[in-house]
Amino acid sequence: ITIHPSMGCSGLTLNSVPLHQVGMYQRSGEGGAHHRQRRSWVWNQFFVLEEYMGDEPLYVGKLHSDVDKGEGQVKYVLNGEGATSIFTIDENTGDIHATKRLDREEQPYYTLRAQARHRHTNLPVEPESEFVIKVQDINDNEPKFLDGPYSARVPEMSPVGTSVVTVVATDADDPTYGNSARVVYSILEGQPYFSVEPRTGVVRTALPNMDREAREQYLLVIQAKDMVGQMGGLSGTTSVTVTLTDVNDNPPHFSRKSYQFSVPESLPVATTVAKVKALDSDVGPNAEMEYRIVDGDGLGLFRITPDPDTQEGLITLQKGLDFETKSSYTLRVEASNRNIDLRFLSLGPFSDTATVRLNVQNVDEPPVFSSPFSKMVISEEATVGTTIGTIFAHDPDSTNSPIRYSIDRNTDLERFFNIDATTGVISTAKPLDREVNAVHNITIFATEILDPLQVGKGVVLITVTDINDNAPVFAIEYETYLCESARPGQVIETISAVDRDQPQSGHRFFFSLTAEAAGNLNFTLRDNKDNTASVLTKRGGFQRRHQNVYRLPVLIMDNGSPALSSTNTLSIRVCDCDPDGIPQSCGSENSMLSAGLSTGALIAILACILTLLVLVLLIITMQRRRKKEPLILDEERDVRENIVRYDDEGGGEEDTEAFDMVALRNLNVVRESGSKNRRDVTPEVPTLFSSSRPPPDNGIFREFIWDRLKEADVDLSAPPYDSLQTYAFEGSGSAAESLSSLDSLSMDSEQNYDYLSDWGPRFKKLADLYGHSDGGNLFVS
Repeated sequence: ITIHPSMGCSGLTLNSVPLHQVGMYQRSGEGGAHHRQRRSWVWNQFFVLEEYMGDEPLYVGKLHSDVDKGEGQVKYVLNGEGATSIFTIDENTGDIHATKRLDREEQPYYTLRAQARHRHTNLPVEPESEFVIKVQDINDNEPKFLDGPYSARVPEMSPVGTSVVTVVATDADDPTYGNSARVVYSILEGQPYFSVEPRTGVVRTALPNMDREAREQYLLVIQAKDMVGQMGGLSGTTSVTVTLTDVNDNPPHFSRKSYQFSVPESLPVATTVAKVKALDSDVGPNAEMEYRIVDGDGLGLFRITPDPDTQEGLITLQKGLDFETKSSYTLRVEASNRNIDLRFLSLGPFSDTATVRLNVQNVDEPPVFSSPFSKMVISEEATVGTTIGTIFAHDPDSTNSPIRYSIDRNTDLERFFNIDATTGVISTAKPLDREVNAVHNITIFATEILDPLQVGKGVVLITVTDINDNAPVFAIEYETYLCESARPGQVIETISAVDRDQPQSGHRFFFSLTAEAAGNLNFTLRDNKDNTASVLTKRGGFQRRHQNVYRLPVLIMDNGSPALSSTNTLSIRVCDCDPDGIPQSCGSENSMLSAGLSTGALIAILACILTLLVLVLLIITMQRRRKKEPLILDEERDVRENIVRYDDEGGGEEDTEAFDMVALRNLNVVRESGSKNRRDVTPEVPTLFSSSRPPPDNGIFREFIWDRLKEADVDLSAPPYDSLQTYAFEGSGSAAESLSSLDSLSMDSEQNYDYLSDWGPRFKKLADLYGHSDGGNLFVS
């Protein structure tokens, strides 16, 4: 019971006991006749059963104040969690009821506030106080496995009691009240192989020597029951899938004790000739195998290795087989586990053996060379037909067929060599040059005469040895510069040589000047005895204006037998150099400077030339502008009539001066011109008119031309270069007549064009058009 001191002059008492409630209050006084009364709430905790299924509201408790004298002046008010929605109070009696079914798992308790108020003024007669209504638990939730279903793995052959997995069930009921949430575990399915601890839920093995090869997977059903497993408790189940993992508890064994295989003798080396497999009930790394040949007559001829994917033993060929030499081999093969578990050695040896017999089959084989790769040497000075060497091949079969030799010409495209088809003698077919090709790699075919399909191949490497057949020459193209300030004895170039030959003792070159250059007064040559030579000046004072290039012939000789030599010319250019000896200008580039002109004088000359060019350009420009200015100021009187004939065969449309004014006066009707006829301008090239159409009526044109001509002749202020042109009008005739070829064949022309046929194919078309023809008409467009 909790007692709260009252804050007012009266007290409110609320009692609560399970299943029924009674209201009461208590007073206490202090000393003397006059004493103060202290009122308080007196509480007992309320309990309400969850999941109430009755039709009437569930009575929770009663609220009563000592201020309430039963006169109806006090009313009771309830506030807080669930007030009015879940819990109601009778404002007259203070009775509290629950109107809805409660679930402790959703909300275990409710906190409310109670208060007594005056009915009419609604003023509190007691301070507001809190109280708790606790929902009392019942067993209405079964245990649940939140992590189920479970999967677990345990090694096979595990001892009894080996932990497999732990299952956990939870119960939503109140663990502090009764046994509603106290769970125990039991196994419904999976016995007798497994068991579960009732309180902890640990699943363990219950039988020894469980074999994965016999059964790999088990399905268990585990039950969790509340109320400590008593009658009436609720339960839930889950499944546990247990898989036995493999251990190496099974030794390998061959399904047969002997195997037999046939092997063709023609198989190449490293070919797989047989496969054997030892069986193992285990899986994964526990079934990995190792194979070895422990005995037999083919220890050096065969090899066995495991296939990492199939765990088979692959027997491969280490050397070539020959049926004529040996026709069968016997091997004893052992298979063993690579990973052995020491716990199971007592089960027996983890290995097994089997016998493998290999029978060699006879095959018609191609010829075999005594040496599949031969080396030969020939000098490059060997003459055509010189024997280089001999190869030999034979038929390995019992037929011993004769052999015919030939060269694979894909390896000897230039046909430097020949081979005797019967004896196999290789000889030269062309002169050899080591500097072009020092090594020849040719393939020789050996073909059985009795069976041409059987062809053997051999490789011959022919090395061409060197002779001294190339003279030494300059190593590079030298560009030698000589400063004008060079002193006598100064080294101006160091030269070296190269030789395409390769003597065994190495190159040794000797340098000297030729006989005709040995006595020159300008340069000398010094052999440095290290395959180089230095070019030195004999004098100083070289001047470009005297000679800008010197050519020095150098004789280079090698140490071959016989020795070869060549003459190489070294060009030396005289240059103007800076103080550091770096050439600035060479040869005759500045011939004007060498003539004695200074730089300042050259600049002055160039400036004068440029000035003259500018003046000339200005004069030409001014003259052109003057020509373009109009000669008369009255623009209204500067009227020119230009009649342009578009089919003119003369100067074109824009050529206004290419017409002879005289031709315009050759009209049918001759008129006298004015007193002042103008003949200021006469074009140099008369215009020749011709028309294939009938001329139009000339009367209108004549009148128009004569009127304009008369005005121009009389007008003294008109420019002197007036010209009159006509459109599609030739006048009454032209001195040049027509230039058209349309009617050339219809005219009785004495011109003979047969000579066009003699001018070649380029004039063939003209010859066909204008030459004499027996018949047909000529049409030209």
